[in-house]
Amino acid sequence: MQVSIENFGSLGRKLTVRLPAQRLEDRVRSRLTELSRTARIKGFRPGKVPAKVIEQRFGGQVRNEALSDMIGSSFQEAIAQEKLRPAMQPSIATTGRPENGEIEYTATFEVLPEIGKLDVSTIEIAKPVASVTDADIDQMIETLRLQRRTWAQVERAAREGDMVLFEYSAQGDGFRHPESGMDRVGAILGSGAYARDLEEKIVGRSAGETFKAHVDFPQTARTPALAGKSADVEVHLVRVQEAALPAIDDAFVASFGVKEGGMQRFREDVRANLERELKGVLMSRLKADALDKLVSAHPELEIPQGLIEAEARQLAQQAGAQSAEAVADYHAAARRRVGAGLLIAELAKQNQIRLEAQRVREALTMIASTYEEPQQVIELYSRDPQLMNALQNRVMEDQVVEWLAEHAKCSEQSLSFNDVMRPGA
Repeated sequence: MQVSIENFGSLGRKLTVRLPAQRLEDRVRSRLTELSRTARIKGFRPGKVPAKVIEQRFGGQVRNEALSDMIGSSFQEAIAQEKLRPAMQPSIATTGRPENGEIEYTATFEVLPEIGKLDVSTIEIAKPVASVTDADIDQMIETLRLQRRTWAQVERAAREGDMVLFEYSAQGDGFRHPESGMDRVGAILGSGAYARDLEEKIVGRSAGETFKAHVDFPQTARTPALAGKSADVEVHLVRVQEAALPAIDDAFVASFGVKEGGMQRFREDVRANLERELKGVLMSRLKADALDKLVSAHPELEIPQGLIEAEARQLAQQAGAQSAEAVADYHAAARRRVGAGLLIAELAKQNQIRLEAQRVREALTMIASTYEEPQQVIELYSRDPQLMNALQNRVMEDQVVEWLAEHAKCSEQSLSFNDVMRPGA
């Protein structure tokens, strides 16, 4: 095997490989011989099919497969011989035809950049820390009660927290909604889910009342035709309902699958769920800050353009966009993500950080615990290499981020549970 290398750009490589044509012919002959013993062709007994018939029936397919196998194996030999680290699968070009007793192909690809010794000691990272308190558990239980509330019609005037059903029409500069008649809407007063200004004007009104008011609709108004507009509105209040929250008793606790242990066990389960969610969000925030600082500390890092393009396409696809313009919009984010991945891998390599099987098992158990049939989820991951590989990559990334936080200038940022879970709320 003869190998020659041509560099283009700092990371581009063009590998030209020449192989003895006999190597391909031997593979083809061996495969055809095997087929002659096993092929079932009408009119011939197994093992008695003439070689010419086998060649006519399978020759083209066998030759293409043999050529593909030979290129794949020889490419691996070539990059090992030349100590190259391809960033992605190569683009292969070949006629597949022997010339002067040789078969030649070219493989074009980018290589991973050579990254020198990484020093993270000067990187400043903020590590958020928080814990679940009894007050957080109380608040979550109230949220669960709200999710189980029922509604009962009342005759009194509407107040915040009530669910109202009303009909309305809105008229402004050059528009009317709806074009004729009235629109019917349900809303919980005080939630702002429809239009807070309108909800405030309904407070104090009773079912059966009709009134007029001027309303400023927000840009986020549920009705697109009214978003960001001001209008004179006529409202007819049809129905007022108040919420009835379930009592926190054995029946309430049992509705969440707690069959033994009563309220104490229920609170323990709520705490465990909140702590699991908190742990995940804390790691996500630490990871985001750590990787952002790590990438920013290495602006000189060369990144294979093919990896950036592939990541940008994936980000655009996740966002529901596939045009070239949309993909281009994600190039900056893709560059940072790919750069972070390269630096994470290099930190693991340079500092001999190994994937911990126990942490993978713990992560899988945590994921499975959020489903009704945890064992089925564990078995699913065990059978699916792609799912398991993604989980292992995430755990490895967590391990490296934790190592980075230990060896960088890391300061703790004490936060409440709500600060972490609902920032800016």
